[in-house]
Parts: sequence; structure tokens; C-alpha cells
Amino acid sequence: MTTLTSLGAEVMTKLFLLRHGQTSWNREEIFRGRSDIPLNDFGRRQAGFLAEALSRAGLKNPIFLCSPLKRARETAEIIASRFTGSQVVTDQSFIDLCFGEWEGKTLREIESNYPELYRMWVENPGEVNFPGGENLVAVADRAEEGIIRIAKNNREKETIIVAHRAVNKALLCRLLGLSQQAFWKLRQDTACLNELEYDGNSIIMVRLNDTCHLNTMKQETRDF
Repeated sequence: MTTLTSLGAEVMTKLFLLRHGQTSWNREEIFRGRSDIPLNDFGRRQAGFLAEALSRAGLKNPIFLCSPLKRARETAEIIASRFTGSQVVTDQSFIDLCFGEWEGKTLREIESNYPELYRMWVENPGEVNFPGGENLVAVADRAEEGIIRIAKNNREKETIIVAHRAVNKALLCRLLGLSQQAFWKLRQDTACLNELEYDGNSIIMVRLNDTCHLNTMKQETRDF
């Protein structure tokens, strides 16, 4: 029997890029970065709903990777528990943006103590170098290397990656051919799902910031 594959058509490699569930610092508008904050109870429930949605998606033995930070690992482990025999592997490519001096400080503290840098963060995010930390271009570089490596090494397989708001936004800007100035043009709510496909040459966006699986939860999801 002749199939599209036998005629030379590329088989798409599916990649699901997720954001971790909520933490107390998300609720309190505290900059997280490399601080190893666990999920709160609401975040664990979010991860459970995300796990349920993915378990119904017809995935077969997906590969699980995540940032080494606790909030991402915990989210990934909750999802992986729905798939028999799955193990979660951490990957430094997807660790959160290092906010340096901003980490552990509230949004109000940042607005008050770093007014000029905060204004630049809001208006020109791609130009910001966080004191003692990273910039978005560096984050996009490592995340892009990571996702392309994973896609190439796992052809015809399904991969689930759990990362962070800044990582996902920086990476998606890069994959869409946008500069990091477009950072605020994309939402990444807690426990959101982005679906991507790799055709052997490029990574294609299929779904962005999907939170339909959270519709029954009373508390609103947030992009912070």
C-alpha cells in the first residue's frame, strides 16, 4: 500500500510546551526566576486538569522534559503520572530567566526601586539586561537550542516540555520570527498549553496559550 510517508512526506513530530502551575509567588506578584518555589494547592489542581487533558489527547508514550526548578518538575510529574512507565528528565535549557537582583521582590518593590529599568522592561523588554541576571536573547538562545535538539532526536515521537512564562515567551517569539520586543504580545498563563509541530526543517505553531482545560476552575489564570 502506498502511503504519504512512503511518497516522502514528512511525519510531524508533536511537541507540547507547557507552563507550570501556579505558585504562591505568582499570586503575590513576586519575581521568581531561579528561586525554587513549589506549586501551591491551586497550582497542583491546575496541573491535574492539564494532566487530564493530555491523557485524553491520544498520546502514546510521550517523552517528558522540564526545567530543573521544583514548580516545573512537580507539574511535569503530576502529568507524567497519568502515563504508565513515564519518567521526567530535567533540562537546563528550559530553566527560568535569571532575574538577578529582582528575584524575591514584589512588583511594587521593583516599580519603586528600579523605576527606569522597570519602564524599559515594560516598553522595550528585549533591551533589558537584569542586574546580576540574564536577558531575553540569552534565554531564547538556550531554549531554542534545547527544543530543536529534542525535536531532532525524537522524530515521530510526542514530547511534553514544562517550562516557565519568560522561557516560553522568549522561545515562542524566536520560533515565530519575532524579536524579543514582542515579548508582551504573547500570553502565557499558569498551566497553559502550547502545541508545536516539527516537520524536519522548522517548528510550526499549532496552539498558543490554551487554557480550556482550566475552564471549570473558579480562580482566574494569570500571566505573571
